[in-house]
Amino acid sequence: MTAHPGTASLADLPRRRILGSSVVSIGWDECLGLIRGLIGQQRFTRVTFLNANNANIASRDPEFARALQDFLILPDGIGVDIAARLLYGRRFPANLNGTDFVPALLAAEERPLKVGLIGTRRENADAAAARLKALAPAHEYLVIRDGFFREDEEPAILAELEAIRPDILLVAMGVPRQELWIARRLDERHCTLPIAVGALLDFLSGAVPRAPEWMRRLRLEWVFRLMLEPRRLWRRYVVGNPVFLARVMRQRLSRDRK
Repeated sequence: MTAHPGTASLADLPRRRILGSSVVSIGWDECLGLIRGLIGQQRFTRVTFLNANNANIASRDPEFARALQDFLILPDGIGVDIAARLLYGRRFPANLNGTDFVPALLAAEERPLKVGLIGTRRENADAAAARLKALAPAHEYLVIRDGFFREDEEPAILAELEAIRPDILLVAMGVPRQELWIARRLDERHCTLPIAVGALLDFLSGAVPRAPEWMRRLRLEWVFRLMLEPRRLWRRYVVGNPVFLARVMRQRLSRDRK
């Protein structure tokens, strides 16, 4: 497979440090080219997305924070944009949230890929695979397992991944479990690109509705999600967002931006 430009050294990518996590600072098209190049080179790379909630979890969970050091981290949402503006004077070049970026990546890639899905409920994963097949029909979509497997089932799951070795593996188990599972269990034997995708499969399946387009344009999708699930998400947003901004201000005052 032919590599795309810009994949020679991930260490050379421009980044911004948000609450200890090093987040890639590149545009949408550049990121598409980067990821497609990594797949073309079959270069094993763990990928995740940082938003305000994930940054808060990393701030209080040292194991999660350490695991993130081995991921290519993409910026997700208005919270990290506000943080970038406060810390660096400008927002990230693009909002590379997984809900939009992953389907766009698959649609942009013309080479047929094997795409594995693991996580959420089985019916949601199956529906998400069907939706992706409609959006990007060039690829083969394989639902490996739902996200409710036991620890003693992991050897069989890993053996299946080794046998299939998907180019992309979408892991939807929630934060921080999905990143920790990727960090602890997966290497180049199992796939090329494991991507921690959170609620992506639930969105694709229709089990969880997305905000209207106008709310997404205004960067208010989090408000829509809060209205849908206030009991589950009030702590994440109503409490978590001010806590995140306070932590960012502490980082700014400490001048810990490198």
